[in-house]
Amino acid sequence: MPQTLLGSIALAYQPLWGRNRALVGVRLTVFPVPGGIVDGLHLLQILRNFWPHKNATLIVSPATPELLSTLLEHAPAYSPCIEVPCEWLEDAAIASLVRIAHLRGLQMVWRGPNDWVPAPELVPCFRQQLLSMDAQDTMAALRSALLATTAQTNGNSAGGTGGFGGGFALAPPPSPVQAQQIYENIASRALVDHCLDQRQVAGLLGWPAEEVLHPYRHAGVQPGQHSLQRVINAASADASMETLEAFIGEDPVLAYRLLAHINSAAMGLRGGIDSLRRALMMLGYTALKAWCVQQLPNANEDRNLNPVRTGMVLRARLIEYLLDAGGETDLRREIYLCGLFSQLDILMDGTLEATLARIPISDRITQAITTGEGPYAPYLLTAKALEASSAIYLPELCAGFDMDLDDVNRALLRTLGATAVSGSV
Repeated sequence: MPQTLLGSIALAYQPLWGRNRALVGVRLTVFPVPGGIVDGLHLLQILRNFWPHKNATLIVSPATPELLSTLLEHAPAYSPCIEVPCEWLEDAAIASLVRIAHLRGLQMVWRGPNDWVPAPELVPCFRQQLLSMDAQDTMAALRSALLATTAQTNGNSAGGTGGFGGGFALAPPPSPVQAQQIYENIASRALVDHCLDQRQVAGLLGWPAEEVLHPYRHAGVQPGQHSLQRVINAASADASMETLEAFIGEDPVLAYRLLAHINSAAMGLRGGIDSLRRALMMLGYTALKAWCVQQLPNANEDRNLNPVRTGMVLRARLIEYLLDAGGETDLRREIYLCGLFSQLDILMDGTLEATLARIPISDRITQAITTGEGPYAPYLLTAKALEASSAIYLPELCAGFDMDLDDVNRALLRTLGATAVSGSV
């Protein structure tokens, strides 16, 4: 039987993206482990202690009605926001606990289909709604988005005199997307823009990375303009090597390009440079700044790529905490690159094997990423499990890798607590 509270649950996280395409919160799904006993009040206290972002949203999503009841019964007003699935409210006991929790001041989110609404007597209990759209609503939202964009384009081209051919612009049909609510499983780039920019939703859970990356499938993604400018500014201000390394390490393509550049024949160096720190030391401030300036004309300004990059950085930081290298800075840097480069194939033109072969990284990184073997593989596979609802299998995964579930959950909470979050929804 699990001996600790964090050893009695399996956690999974899902980033919440805001209108500026930055991280504004996290949804944390909690799966009770068979044989474990979960103290709801203690759990919420632990989560609150690990979450220092006062102006950001932490949504706790219990995986079972029993766990939801436990949390609703004991949660004080200052607890993280609790997610309540609409179908569970058919249980009169849970509905009663929701009303009582609301009177205590607990923040709650109602989760359900876009065309459903909470019962009238329960509407005041929820701060927000977490909604999902069916195929019909999705098509209606896309039609509304297309016509709104067309009307705006025609209006601009006509000098703002009325739209189509100088006549009256047709008003787009009403969109089913509800402003100020949270949506999940938005599957297209066009719908992302409609939700965040046209309908002003509070945030999106999940991100359609494959759809967003589709236009780059032949040429690959360039380093982000913001990333390059930040490094240029830091180098101009003689920032520390730690700061420069951190900035470069937050853009996977930029990090990869720097290692490829420092190891190119044009540099004429003997031996491979396999870390960002060594690359920076060999290059120096002036040469680094000049190299970044050369990249600026082709830099990427697509803000819909920000969640893709941030997700890759989150995985890298999570693996770093999972390994817990302590004072072994070289080991910590190496395992970070393992996480950062584990999805390079979705950003670069080519397979992972071919992409990684162009830079002299360690065999430990290549093994873990390409074959799922080697000493870093358990940490990479565990990090992937924490990103998905499949975290229900996390106890078995930890047992197979001889990892402590308590330590894994703690590493996730430390990662989320140390990650910059831009604000609330």
